[in-house]
This record gives sequence, structure tokens and C-alpha cells, in this order.
Amino acid sequence: MNVISWIVLGLVAGFLGSTLVNKRGEGMFIDIILGIIGALVGGLLFNMVGSSGVNGFNIWSLFVAVIGSVVSLLLWHALRGSSSRA
Repeated sequence: MNVISWIVLGLVAGFLGSTLVNKRGEGMFIDIILGIIGALVGGLLFNMVGSSGVNGFNIWSLFVAVIGSVVSLLLWHALRGSSSRA
């Protein structure tokens, strides 16, 4: 995947992950970073259980990235000591 694809996938996955956890986005920049980190985390988690991770710009990769961004966001809130806000 090229850089533009990672940014677009990261933005969508980060926004969806933030919306699932916080019921709102964290802001465009944070959502992109969260989504890219989420794609990496999700890919790692899915590879650890024997499934394929992010493998292109498709629905499966978006699913993996969203799962990873949710995990990343939950860890972020746990480390910051803040709870999810409505």
C-alpha cells in the first residue's frame, strides 16, 4: 500500500474506532495516527492468531485496522487514566 492509502485507511479506521469507543471522533490528526497505529496493532494481533492482517485497501484491512484502533484507543485511555466520554 502506498502512503496515501495508509492515510485514507488510517483516517477511516481511526474515526470508526474513536466513534465506537468514545461515541465521537478524536479529531482528524489524532484519528489518522490512531488508525495507522491501529492497522499495525490489528495486523500484529491477527497475525498472532494465524489470520492475515492488513493486506491492501479492502474491507478486511479496514476491519483489522478498526479492531486495532479500538484496542489502541482503549490502551491510550487506560494509560492516560481517562474514561471514555459521551
